Amino acid sequence: MAGNSSEEKINQIVSLIDLMLEDMSVPRNVKKSIEEARRRLVEKGDPTVRAGSAIYFVEEVSEDVNLPQHARTQIWQILSALESISN
Repeated sequence: MAGNSSEEKINQIVSLIDLMLEDMSVPRNVKKSIEEARRRLVEKGDPTVRAGSAIYFVEEVSEDVNLPQHARTQIWQILSALESISN
């Protein structure tokens, strides 16, 4: 049962990432990193490992100076959700 809840969380995170990818105010370099995080999340395998791998790419852009404030809030939300899976 725990696997299902992790998969549901991952699906929700992927949806949040998709929204960011559609946002024209998010810089290209940020989109590139969160796209890579998304790729890691949708791979097959242990959800904990996939979340841990995605965290690296999301953290990388979390302090980007060109990131609009609303996008930074979304990044923190995504990070928090990923950390709840990987811990």
